[in-house]
Amino acid sequence: MAELKGKHVLAITVGSFVVIIAVNLTLAFKAVSTFPGLEVKNSYVAGQGFNARKAAQEALGWTLAPKYSDGRVELAFTDRDGLPVRVDDLQVLIGRTTEAANDVWPEFVLAGDVYFARVDLARGKWMVKVTARAPDGTLFEQRSELFVQG
Repeated sequence: MAELKGKHVLAITVGSFVVIIAVNLTLAFKAVSTFPGLEVKNSYVAGQGFNARKAAQEALGWTLAPKYSDGRVELAFTDRDGLPVRVDDLQVLIGRTTEAANDVWPEFVLAGDVYFARVDLARGKWMVKVTARAPDGTLFEQRSELFVQG
């Protein structure tokens, strides 16, 4: 075995720091390049009417149950009594919670008591962000998780 000299120790130290810095730069680049962005431009202004919007939405008494099966996303809106609800101006964002690369805005169609859209989703956890309006104009917003198996 060769003798460990000062130049070897220096090479080991510099090599270690190069590896650490390269890993940190790679992780920083991935974090910045996959960040989907801000939810709102100004959180203070957005928060001003939050309590009023929340109370109005809770007064609707709606629940939303998203489902996924065989390339089909279904949204079932129900009222307090479990009866189906029809909504106006339905907008749905489906995407991953960690990146915006796979985000889609599918067009949903009412079929019976359920709104549906054809979307091919890969296995894993998805976010379903729904915005709709009640017939009286009350805004309904909900973010749900959707788990796609196999």
